[in-house]
Amino acid sequence: MVEIPSTTKLTADHGTFSIPTGLFLNGEWRPAQDEAHIPVVNPATGEEFAAVSDASLKDAAEALDAASAAQEAWGLTKPRVRAELLRKAFDAVIARTEDFAWTMATEMGKPLAEARGEVAYAAEFLRWFSEQVPSQTGNYGPAPDGDYRIITTYQPVGPSLLITPWNFPLAMGTRKVGAALAAGCTVIIKPASQTPLTMHLFVEVLRSVGIPDGVVNLVTTSKSGAQSAALMSDRRLRKVSFTGSTGVGTALLKQAADNVMASSMELGGNGPFLVLSDADVEAAAEGAVTAKFRNAGQACVAANRIIVHKDVLPAFRESFLKRVAELRVGAGTAAGTTVGPLIEAKQRDSVLNLLETAKGEGANVLAGGHAIEGEGFFMEPTVIDGVAPGSTIARAEIFGPVAVLYAADSDDDAIDMANDTEYGLVAYLYTQNLSKAMRAAERLETGMVGINRAIISEAASPFGGIKSSGLGREGGPTGIEEYQDMKYIALTL
Repeated sequence: MVEIPSTTKLTADHGTFSIPTGLFLNGEWRPAQDEAHIPVVNPATGEEFAAVSDASLKDAAEALDAASAAQEAWGLTKPRVRAELLRKAFDAVIARTEDFAWTMATEMGKPLAEARGEVAYAAEFLRWFSEQVPSQTGNYGPAPDGDYRIITTYQPVGPSLLITPWNFPLAMGTRKVGAALAAGCTVIIKPASQTPLTMHLFVEVLRSVGIPDGVVNLVTTSKSGAQSAALMSDRRLRKVSFTGSTGVGTALLKQAADNVMASSMELGGNGPFLVLSDADVEAAAEGAVTAKFRNAGQACVAANRIIVHKDVLPAFRESFLKRVAELRVGAGTAAGTTVGPLIEAKQRDSVLNLLETAKGEGANVLAGGHAIEGEGFFMEPTVIDGVAPGSTIARAEIFGPVAVLYAADSDDDAIDMANDTEYGLVAYLYTQNLSKAMRAAERLETGMVGINRAIISEAASPFGGIKSSGLGREGGPTGIEEYQDMKYIALTL
């Protein structure tokens, strides 16, 4: 192991800790070749508090050189060895929960309670995939005519580019890295430039537990499009996994097509939250607050469209607004904060512009509706109604703390409204009737459905969407398969 040439220090309630700020290439932390840097801004203050190396295209090429050179040996590493390394990484992440939580709360803005929850969730992917590695054994059996044997086995797809978002900077990384390493793939991680430090800290954890040189490489860059295009044009790269907007995902899929590259895309969402006629209104209101305002609404699984049966809408609205009024906006590191800042001024302005458009299209503001004056990128938790299902805000992925209430004439009408979108990531459904719940879940055009619960993400479950919300699944028993090729062998005895 080599010395880390540069770090940044964060001071938290539990003490001061260091995070590497360089690029991680072939087992070494080092600066970018042109010594460029990317500023890291605290969204609660708007001030730069750190900087990380800004990878050039030459740095990215070196990362692929390292990943390609390490692929054969890592792919042949005994499954138990890969499993034990992932388990060690799980233990190491848990041991540094406070370091990770304070890093996320500082660079992304999420409240510490949510950040600690993300650490636990993120670490679980490492443990889950460590447990799945030994079970990837394939199959053996006779052909139908009995003349030969059919053998199926799994092989790693090869060097993989993992592009992670800023809104869940640790969990979206471990969900990809855990699966790829478990499958025997080497990786190049490209974290979002707004929140790089969390992934830098995670890569240092992987280094500390003994991941071999070249297996994990990290290239943070401000030139994301150019870097991805350069890497994906090289036939040595065999997989791309992206979490982010549908627009960027579509562009990456077009680039992947040139080399017929394996692709996993976890893209945008416009989550419907259905409250049917027989729902427990208080439970639904509590769930809606969580599904909408967690992470300040900056989540692909956020409940953007809250569709309520007209018979229970008055009671639901009253309970929902009461709970929204109890939310507390503030810095993620401040005690009592339940809603943090938006990631940057550009994002806040985008949400405010969307809200103004909705008001111009007939929306009524029931709560909030304004930016919060002062430092940082804060916005009031906002609730609106009076919006037509086909309006601009109904079609958009809001990605901010704005909840939109819609009235449905019937339960069937609620389902039809829910499906009226190009997206199909997740839907939430509240009802006390099991048969109604299952019939509705089967009709909803989404890859995931939460019934009477507002948080459904789980390492043991397959996460992903349909339609414009993406391709493939992350997590669950199928998560490793996204990084594997199946091989069929016909054996004559």
